[in-house]
Amino acid sequence: MTAEPFIDFEGKTVLVSGASSGIGRAVAIELSRRNARLILMGRNEEKLRRTKELLETDRCQCVTLDVREQAGICTRIMDLCERSGRIYGLCHSAGVVETRPLGSSTVEGLQEMLDVNLTAGLELAKAVCRRDVIEKEGGSVLFIASVYGIVGMPGQIGYSASKGAVIAAARAMAAELARRRIRVNCISPGMVRTDMTARSMAMLSKERVKSLEGNHPLGIGRPEDVARAAAFLLAPQNTWITGINLIIDGGYTAV
Repeated sequence: MTAEPFIDFEGKTVLVSGASSGIGRAVAIELSRRNARLILMGRNEEKLRRTKELLETDRCQCVTLDVREQAGICTRIMDLCERSGRIYGLCHSAGVVETRPLGSSTVEGLQEMLDVNLTAGLELAKAVCRRDVIEKEGGSVLFIASVYGIVGMPGQIGYSASKGAVIAAARAMAAELARRRIRVNCISPGMVRTDMTARSMAMLSKERVKSLEGNHPLGIGRPEDVARAAAFLLAPQNTWITGINLIIDGGYTAV
């Protein structure tokens, strides 16, 4: 008897926000290798097109949307569903970070991180999980959080707050949506080499950056390290995993 594939998204559509770069792009590429139909969402049309070129499937469409414009999210998702069919899963990877000590933090900076990292993800989940949008058999929602939502880090007060809120909200959502067979999980990466991380690290001293790198026993991660775990948690085959926060940090929280 031939074993079924361990992770296979054949016939399933997954929406990936923040798909224009970094972890979101890596998640989209990994899901394409697993036979998923993809909806790539991001602000930059050119970068989304680049992601699409890297996929191992042509079953993909790009949606240019700034998730900070939350009032338009539900309408866009419903339009997509009407045109392309029901959606199985969501990976909210879009995120922003502002590295500032408490004394120089701003209300505007904090609000932007909350808007993108938390509120936009909840609005996307709300839209995807509508009974007339998600597959009737259920589905899977995944939020990309951060280890900084669990442990403290100087200069990351607002970012830690937004990601901690994501982790807490996902647990509550998992409990609420379980009766509809919708699973909700988080991944909390440590330091991963992305453009956003590079911008954040540029605000720190060389000594601080070296210290952060040294605190990851297995070294700094790659977007692909997170993407493989994302495919696992999103997969239709994993019907009994919900409400977890999977830490992928090269041992950062172990030392």
